[in-house]
This record gives sequence, structure tokens and C-alpha cells, in this order.
Amino acid sequence: MKSYKEALHNAAEVLAQADIEEAVNDSWLLLQYVTGITRSEYFLRPDTTLSEVQQQKFFALVEKRAEHIPLQHITGMQEFMGMNFLVNKHVLIPRQDTEILVETALELWKKQSVGVDSEQNAVGQNEILDMCTGSGCIAISLAALAKNARVSAVDISPEALCVAKKNAENLCHGKVTFYQGDLFAALNEKCKFQMIVSNPPYIPSADIETLMPEVREYEPRLALDGTEDGLYFYRKLAAQAGNYLAADGWILFEIGCEQADDVRMLLEENGFCDIFVRKDYAGLDRVVGGRKVS
Repeated sequence: MKSYKEALHNAAEVLAQADIEEAVNDSWLLLQYVTGITRSEYFLRPDTTLSEVQQQKFFALVEKRAEHIPLQHITGMQEFMGMNFLVNKHVLIPRQDTEILVETALELWKKQSVGVDSEQNAVGQNEILDMCTGSGCIAISLAALAKNARVSAVDISPEALCVAKKNAENLCHGKVTFYQGDLFAALNEKCKFQMIVSNPPYIPSADIETLMPEVREYEPRLALDGTEDGLYFYRKLAAQAGNYLAADGWILFEIGCEQADDVRMLLEENGFCDIFVRKDYAGLDRVVGGRKVS
């Protein structure tokens, strides 16, 4: 049987030969998944021998990763905003970039000073809507972290909503109301929200075939494809959101890094004000937001 150190080295070689970008890191995460060892424990005893069962399982998973199956589909988990979310082939794997959208929403929510007990408010107040929720990572993070917020979430995919509901049960005691349907058609037209957030499909159809295999072949196209120019969902959401926002309510989008000007224009054309663009940690445009004119 191999030691932890030997297994890591062999796995990294296999993944590197398969053109896995993060070969060393992915090898470590798979070892951690199989054995439960922490990094500090590993450095204290790197020569510990894997059991036969552990070794067989570890290298079987390494072979799966070498086929470009996403690491998160192998482990069934992805960390987001400090929480571990269940993921599978039916949902987009949460990305660190999307944490910028959540952080921006939390900052605006705090500034709105909606600090009264939500149970004492009329229906429609202290409400946040997450459109195109997928795994529920945005909605659940806001439910857990936005003070007094009541959060709703919409997705067209019933399979995605099954994942999101499990995540809500695990991570925020089910404190999100989910709706299945096509964008705002899933909601009662009398619904009013103080904030709408969305990470919609925004990749132009022709660009999907150029994506890395992990994304192109394993993540749901429904969650990726923004149609011909990638702006289809921004157009629909910008045009309809005003009917569902309370006075002075905000809409926030995650965007592709080259879409800021187009999305800004869509919000302007639909009467939003105080429009802003926020960059991600790599310095790329990542969030566009605007306020409904009261």
C-alpha cells in the first residue's frame, strides 16, 4: 500500500498528464475526501499508509477526475460563502466570483436599514428574490446572512430545485421559499421585493463549445446558455423586474466580464437609476446593479 505522500505524487502525475489545471490541489482534495485527513495532520505524518480500501477508492476517483469530471461532482460538494453546498449535474457549480454578488447584496441590504422584526411587517416587505437559483447558493447565503430578510427563489428546473431545497434544509433550516417556473411567471404578479438578485445564464451560445470540458460536458447547458449574444435573460429581467420591485428596490446581476456596458444600458433603458458596476478580486467587471426609481 502507498503512503499519503506517494499517493499524492502519483495522483498529481496522472492528473497533470490528463491536462487537469489544478492537478496537485485536486489530488489533495480527493485524498482529503477519501481519508478525512487535514493538511496539518498530513504534514505531521505524510508516510502514513493508506488502507487497501482507501487506496482503491482514491485512485478510482483520480481516474474519474482525469476524465475531466468536475471535482465537485465527484465529491458532491462545493464551498460557498463558508458553507458546503450539495451539487450535482443538475446545477451550476457555485463559483467564488458569485460571492461578489452576495457580498454586494449584503452591503446594500444593511444600508437599507430594514432592521425591524420581519414578522411584524406586511406581506411583501423585507423580501429578497433570487432569480435562476440553481443550487440555491445565493438565496441560502442571503437567508443566513441578511438580517431579517425573507428570501424567495425561482428556477425553471425542478431537478435544480430539488438540490436547492436540500441545501436549504441543511444550511438555513429551510428558510427559503422556492418557486418553479420561467422567471417571473412563477410568481404572483402582486409580489413585491426590496431586492432582486440573479446570476442568470449569460454565455453566448456559440461560446459554450469553447469552454473547458468540465463545464461544457458536465454542467447543465440550461444554466449556461444566454442565447445568441448572452444577454437574453438580462433583457427579460430588466424589462420585467420593475413590476416586482418595491419603490427604491434594487436589482443586482452577476455578469460576464465583458457585459457591463450592455447590462448597464439595459437597466438605463428600463428606468433604473444609481447604476453601478463592481469588479471581482481579479479586477474584472462582475456585478451590475441599479435602483428602481421611486
